[in-house]
Amino acid sequence: MHFLQPTTWDEALEARAGLPDALPVAGGTDVLVDLNFRRRHAPALIDLGRVPGLGEVSAENGWLRIGAAATYDRLMTALRRDFPALAVAARTVGSPQIRHRGTIGGNLGTASPAGDAHPPLLAAGAEVEVASRAGTRRIAIADFFTGPKRTAMAPGELISAVHVPRASGPQQFAKVGTRNAMVIAVCSVALALHPDRRRVGTGIGSAGPVPLAAVEAERFLEGVLDEGGLWEAPRPLGDAVRGRFADLVASAARPVDDVRGTAAYRVHALRVLAGRVLDWAWADYLEAGAGREVGAG
Repeated sequence: MHFLQPTTWDEALEARAGLPDALPVAGGTDVLVDLNFRRRHAPALIDLGRVPGLGEVSAENGWLRIGAAATYDRLMTALRRDFPALAVAARTVGSPQIRHRGTIGGNLGTASPAGDAHPPLLAAGAEVEVASRAGTRRIAIADFFTGPKRTAMAPGELISAVHVPRASGPQQFAKVGTRNAMVIAVCSVALALHPDRRRVGTGIGSAGPVPLAAVEAERFLEGVLDEGGLWEAPRPLGDAVRGRFADLVASAARPVDDVRGTAAYRVHALRVLAGRVLDWAWADYLEAGAGREVGAG
């Protein structure tokens, strides 16, 4: 097996073009495990760890640009106010050692339906920046995942960054696992309120062949908030709204039975989690007052 270590982004793209079947490696927390257990084979590895600037997080014109090599440790601290759902999700990933090595680009490239970063990215309306020698393009996160461990990336492309609007309202993330720490999600839910756009975003993980948005739940809650004038003058939502939102989130799932849980359990758990993240997010909105930015505490 060839092992390439480019030291510039241009060199990385050149290596990818010359070996389109090579596996990019940043933290290696997914790729190296798969190779060790012979679940994947590749003619070469392209180590991106020496490419400068690939892990930077920056903000411009109301958007964040999160470099593909940004680790979960970095996300936990850098995004607490500007992208709190991803900061919360990053804290649930693996052990401290995994969070120190694992990257957002690796999570996207692996494209597991259980990836913890994916629901917050869906809820926020993120765009994935990919690049090749032919140029750079952005793919809407809703179009990025095409199947289990499959993406819309073309041969020769590498993930360079993720772009996401800065949070203008509360965001929350929750997941269920088989234990309290270092666990792959049985299912997960993210919720983002966008008062600047009067929109609601959702993301569901580990409950379908790809990460999913609960579109009907989003439209339902947007309607409640618009018709009740609650974006401008928030007040408690009530049990009926909470229950209907939770039901719609659960109905958006397309789960299967596997070693981590049954389809029926996933639907039940999603209903519970959806109610919780709505309670938490709306409590944040009530506390902050309409029109004020709300981040993680």
